[in-house]
Amino acid sequence: MASGPDLFVICKSCGSEVSPYITECPYCGTRLRKRAPKLERGGVPKRPKQARRVRPRLAPLRPGEMPGIRADARPYATMLLVVASVVVSLVARFRLEFAGDILLAGPLNGDWWRVVTTQFLYGSTGYEVAALSAVFLFGWLLERRHGWWAPLLVFFLGGCAGMALVGLTDQGVAMGGNAGALALLAAWAMRDVLARRRGEEDDADLLGTLAVAVLLVLMPLATRDANALAGLVGGVVGIVLGFGLARLREH
Repeated sequence: MASGPDLFVICKSCGSEVSPYITECPYCGTRLRKRAPKLERGGVPKRPKQARRVRPRLAPLRPGEMPGIRADARPYATMLLVVASVVVSLVARFRLEFAGDILLAGPLNGDWWRVVTTQFLYGSTGYEVAALSAVFLFGWLLERRHGWWAPLLVFFLGGCAGMALVGLTDQGVAMGGNAGALALLAAWAMRDVLARRRGEEDDADLLGTLAVAVLLVLMPLATRDANALAGLVGGVVGIVLGFGLARLREH
């Protein structure tokens, strides 16, 4: 039930008690309000109408855009790394001479392109699934945070540094994206590691990230294709790049 009107109001100028239905004070002439309140039958002022709540309308989807995912947020660069690895590995299984031309299996002897191409070559399906899953996950997270250039920069710098050191020290066969995957993982995790050292809270699953890192580090025990030295160097490069990326403005 609506409450009745006030019996009087106080004039701010002279302090007199005056009717709530007048616009000017009868004692000093001070303007009390712009207009008197409207009355319903029975002398009760009308209750103000509640403003209608307008539901926000979503913009129509653009061609090729999926609901809930912006087209410009799709990890195109990361998907390129994964697709290139799958295609190169499939071609190499049917053309062994092609695999020999891109594989790093000893000293470089001037064939510097092998430090790049050997990262896309896999001989073991289990190794390929594990490495490319990590590449996609942490590459996508980095790409969403900084843009398309970030996963490409981290993957190639970390992977190439690891493969180059293997070739220069003649540490045997090194292939696949173990080094690049560890670089992406370390570069993504450094921002949250630094934040937690400052006492800031976040929702990052660093325990799960650590489990993936352990799997990648121990991968050389499961397959000869993965090189331990390349993975170690890739992780160190990722940590260094992660310090720099943590200072950049995010998307």
